[in-house]
Amino acid sequence: MSSPTTIPVTTATLAVPDGTLHFEVRGQGPLVALVAAPMDARAFAPLADLLAADHTVLTTDPRGIRRSRLHDPEQDSTPELRADDLARLLAHLDAGPATVLGSSGGAVTVLALAHAHPQAAHTVIAHEPPLLLLLDDRDELLAREDDMVATYLRGDRLGAWRKFLANANIAMPEEMIQGMFGREPDPQDAADERYQYVHTLRGTTRYQPDVAALRDGATRVLVGLGEESAGELCDRSSRALAAALGVPPTMFPGGHIGFADDPAGFAVRLREVIAG
Repeated sequence: MSSPTTIPVTTATLAVPDGTLHFEVRGQGPLVALVAAPMDARAFAPLADLLAADHTVLTTDPRGIRRSRLHDPEQDSTPELRADDLARLLAHLDAGPATVLGSSGGAVTVLALAHAHPQAAHTVIAHEPPLLLLLDDRDELLAREDDMVATYLRGDRLGAWRKFLANANIAMPEEMIQGMFGREPDPQDAADERYQYVHTLRGTTRYQPDVAALRDGATRVLVGLGEESAGELCDRSSRALAAALGVPPTMFPGGHIGFADDPAGFAVRLREVIAG
């Protein structure tokens, strides 16, 4: 059996006013950017390899996470700042305008990109953005999120993750929760986790998109939704955003992280969306 083809990856950094961004580039062709928050570039590697057959694919670590370092590590990460970062990266590559797929917190990033930097992308796909302010029960969700962060800051990491999953309405067996979050993480994972809870989470979920500007702007804005995400928080917020924009959700295989769980199936669907 032949070994799988290795896709060459160019790894580099870009200086921004308050730090340094890590990014990776694969392939040649029309530019596609894949972004998340707090997930870093590694989560997109299998999907990026598949798309690189006929696209230039940009992946990056979001500010404050893993290899994207800030001068002030206690600085908050907002969707607007992450959108500015992404615009700088896209301009640096000088191969756009791009198709940009953002997942979870990255979906909020790409909404901010479409609003503030419409020249950077001709299409943004906001895949399952956790926009709590669009939901009728937002006050309860925000209070539970505050309690979750307080639980984490008290040192109860496992308790915080249980509350995170409950707020997201993601069902997970207790043994899986224990396996994923019951052990002490390595120092880098612990630092990334802290940055997410303390400096990224609330600014992301409390972002208020300018729906009118997105609806009427030059950038095509699509709302991605996992076929297996029914009933979860991001299913609800994605449908609320799609309804506000007056567009149907764009369905993708899998759930909230379908791009990582089934990169081959996700790539097929993403190619269809890009061609559409």
